[in-house]
Amino acid sequence: MSQIGSFALLLGLALCAYSFLAGLLALVINGPGSGRLGETARRAGIASFAIVFLAAVVLVVAAFQNDFSIAYIFHHSNRDLPAPYKFATLWSGQEGSLLFWALLLSAYGLVLRLRYKTDVRLFAYASVIIAAVQVFFLLLLNFAANPFGVMQGSLPADGNGLNPLLQYPEMVIHPPMLYLGYVGFTVPFAFALAALIMRYPGEKWIQITRRWTMVTWGFLTCGVFLGAHWAYSVLGWGGYWGWDPVENVADAVANRHCVPALGHDAGKAGHAEDLEHVADFFHLHAFNLRHFPDPQRRRQFGARFRPVLDR
Repeated sequence: MSQIGSFALLLGLALCAYSFLAGLLALVINGPGSGRLGETARRAGIASFAIVFLAAVVLVVAAFQNDFSIAYIFHHSNRDLPAPYKFATLWSGQEGSLLFWALLLSAYGLVLRLRYKTDVRLFAYASVIIAAVQVFFLLLLNFAANPFGVMQGSLPADGNGLNPLLQYPEMVIHPPMLYLGYVGFTVPFAFALAALIMRYPGEKWIQITRRWTMVTWGFLTCGVFLGAHWAYSVLGWGGYWGWDPVENVADAVANRHCVPALGHDAGKAGHAEDLEHVADFFHLHAFNLRHFPDPQRRRQFGARFRPVLDR
């Protein structure tokens, strides 16, 4: 079982690396044969979803089969764990969470690549950027946090089980909702960066991005309230918003300031050309908030992007 999962992760990394390199080469060459090369890159990105999905299925099946030869299953599951929490084992630890992140990222990439006819060149740039992010997470999964690592020594009879604090119904729904929001902002980020690189004329890209932004914002909002209620009911941290400060920064602050401003900006983009630069900022900063919740890193990001806003 672990060999299948490890091979799937390696194959997924190879497909995403090809999607990135071939797609980038097709955009740079932009000559005879570049269209065919770009199409193979798009199809490799689509295939990466099936492969990463296979890896996730293998991990979930291993949890249900109580395969404690896999270290991740041993540390986050046991024989008596109820079925819903066995399924939630996928996102109960760092390695599984990264795999779930990669799965959702590949799913968003799948949808984007299937809708490429909306604007072929813009979507090609966005696909390359998403492939680069996929390569990053698959590198982590293959070489830093492999969920299919094997236990050393004798096979344990039972696992350690899931953290009791996580054995709460809302925790089966809360992390997927948050992750759908977290990962979903990669798509607006990819479009914003693509529009900057290719100096995309007009506001069409903002209108395309607005739908992605509103959907991921909805997921993130649901995740925030589910997580807040879990913290209030299980942890008793003094109220709905007295919970994990890192998640407060990444979710509540971004939800109440950055993303609403982005949605408002996108709706008004057709009336003011200068708002394109503000849209670029909010798309990139929303992505930045998800990956760098530390305030010092955010200040560095904002300082580097300030010249764009001053144009």
